Amino acid sequence: MNDSPAGMARALRQALDSEPTMELFAPAGQKRRAESLPELYDRIHNCTKCSLGFTRTNFVFGVGNPKAEILFIGEAPGRDEDLKGEPFVGRAGQLLDKMLLAIELDRTQIYIANILKCRPPENRDPLPEESDSCLPHLAEQIRLIAPPFICCMGRIAAQILLETKTPISKLRGHWYEFGNSKMLVTFHPAALLRNPDWKKDSWEDLKDLRRAYDRHHGRESKF
Repeated sequence: MNDSPAGMARALRQALDSEPTMELFAPAGQKRRAESLPELYDRIHNCTKCSLGFTRTNFVFGVGNPKAEILFIGEAPGRDEDLKGEPFVGRAGQLLDKMLLAIELDRTQIYIANILKCRPPENRDPLPEESDSCLPHLAEQIRLIAPPFICCMGRIAAQILLETKTPISKLRGHWYEFGNSKMLVTFHPAALLRNPDWKKDSWEDLKDLRRAYDRHHGRESKF
């Protein structure tokens, strides 16, 4: 298996296409797969595969409905998330809550996770070895949740999962095949706080996501 970030992301997608291939990500010495998100958390929350495991305050696993049909994936925890141990609880998280409310969803209906489970110092971009270490954890979360839809938020998450350097401005607003899920890319809420002019495009993305969700349930969408 290619150990580059691109190779890991490719292996993740291949794994999600074929259940037996998930053994690519089997923890050392463990042959049985985790059967639930709590069991997975118990297995990995003390992870020290990279240096971030020694500097974090809390391991930020993920939060939401374990049977969610929409999985939101961001980049990494920030200061507030590191302190609380929950993703998207700072200003960006508050904006995400408002965005969800606008399409008549809330955190009880969806699941939220990040590429990284530990905060990088000063919120810098993830290093390749850090994303490599965390992608197997994310792969297991996706396997257990099995969401029909994934909403990938932000440049870093999108470029890692899609193995590309294409700018977020060109990636957003498009659907991609990701294992058995359909993945939509949009801006990260933190980016919207810095660039309010992007909110209009983000709103269009969210409406597209909601329409796909409604079609999945065989109903006409109001969006």
